[in-house]
Amino acid sequence: MPVIQLPSPSGMEFYRLGLPAAYQAPDVSLNRIAFAAAHVVADPISAADPWTEVAIDWDATLAYRRHLWSHGLAVAEAMDTAQRGMGLSWAQALELIQKSVSEASSVEGAVVFSGVGTDHLFPSQDFTLKEVESAYLEQLEVVQKAGSRVILMASRALAMIANDPEDYAKVYESVLRQAEKPVILHWLGEMFDPALAGYWGSSETDIAMDACLQIINANSEKIDGIKISLLSKEAEITMRRQLPERVRMYTGDDFNYAELIAGDDQGYSDALLGIFDAIAPAASAALAHLAVGNLDRFHEIFAPTVPLSQHIFGAPTRFYKTGIVFLAWLNGHQTHFTMVGGQESARSTLHLVELFRLADQAGLLIDPEMACSRMKAWLVTRGVG
Repeated sequence: MPVIQLPSPSGMEFYRLGLPAAYQAPDVSLNRIAFAAAHVVADPISAADPWTEVAIDWDATLAYRRHLWSHGLAVAEAMDTAQRGMGLSWAQALELIQKSVSEASSVEGAVVFSGVGTDHLFPSQDFTLKEVESAYLEQLEVVQKAGSRVILMASRALAMIANDPEDYAKVYESVLRQAEKPVILHWLGEMFDPALAGYWGSSETDIAMDACLQIINANSEKIDGIKISLLSKEAEITMRRQLPERVRMYTGDDFNYAELIAGDDQGYSDALLGIFDAIAPAASAALAHLAVGNLDRFHEIFAPTVPLSQHIFGAPTRFYKTGIVFLAWLNGHQTHFTMVGGQESARSTLHLVELFRLADQAGLLIDPEMACSRMKAWLVTRGVG
């Protein structure tokens, strides 16, 4: 196996790569719904200024969605992982949704749910609740027209102007009435987006949860489920046990997903995870073993992926996309490590070196020779080597 010199806080160290994992899994229908929130691939040779303009390599972006579908995962489109609100504008998000839905139509069994939000508004204290509601409805209309199911994203504009839980209830109930099919709600914690602090009308998790549950109970026929991204398994389990019977909990906990998906004697979580973009082969195999009742193998596959995920999503969590794209590049899913908005610079050299080690130790570098070659070339660009 290849050997590479890697930097560490104490200097350069030799590191020998291991073998990629061999994921052999039964060919069965899964008993959990599993979404991967998918990233976008930037166009590396566009003349667009990456800080002010967005240039996407559509062929590579859609090819990555085919990769996710090939592993039996559904795609959560135009979400936080696609740099929505961190480089990707609403106009580009809509184009992405339309292209992804069209691509899915040619892939048997492919599923796409897409993000609906208010990100075409620049948050201002001067907005009214009615204007935020109208912004949601504007996106809802065109996403449904594109043929996609809906994930109702949290709104920075609403977080800025809402005074209490009742304001959230007014907006959500109005928007949900116009949903053609049940939607997935998304509660994104402030560790992912500081502008969403105090969502649902309180900075206290239990009070915010009660407010959200009231909205769900009052509109349960319009809600397929809720994804919570709070990185707290205790909060997720507490809320899961209070949901109406037909409303699903989709874990968004990139730290504790294995335990939450496995569940307990009172229920389990389905999955809508950014980390599944990076670990699709492992996720698919683990879920297949879970479907046939092989819980030991399920945990055995997921166990080494958890340290990797915890590292990728470490604080400041909002920069996790850099690690997701870096691993996609190491594995040959794209030809470069360039990101929308120049976000390839958002993590340190040592952070990405540790990601490389953890991905290798999890068996997730599918071609160690290629990954090693790319890592050496990238280190030179960082002044190492």
